Amino acid sequence: MTQRTWGWLAAVIDVVLIVLFALVGRSSHGESESALALWTTAYPFLAGWAIGYVTSGAWARPLRFWPTGVVVWILTVFVGLAIRVATGQGDVDGNPLPISFVIVATIVLAVFLLGWRGIARLVLRALDRRNAVAGTDVR
Repeated sequence: MTQRTWGWLAAVIDVVLIVLFALVGRSSHGESESALALWTTAYPFLAGWAIGYVTSGAWARPLRFWPTGVVVWILTVFVGLAIRVATGQGDVDGNPLPISFVIVATIVLAVFLLGWRGIARLVLRALDRRNAVAGTDVR
């Protein structure tokens, strides 16, 4: 697979996982699952992801855990939370940013955005070793 293909694949995987995060969050709180409601929840984190993707140069090094994955994750969380506060999303009893949500968002998005990269690296490393022994190169 070419680097460009990996870049696109990484972007698709990240976006799907961020939308899944928003969908599961809405569902766990019994909130509407309409496309507009889902977009309202997901777009702050997607905006943060886009900034992180560009800032980290993720299209060139999409599978790197550091710095690519970490920069994408941190900016996804921080920008996403900042947009939520700025737009009044998630206000609970006058608290614009409940610490429980910050903790859950940080952990879940770390598992999602860093986890798949770690797994992909391990699988590709194992394939590289196997192919080196066999004398072939599938990449």
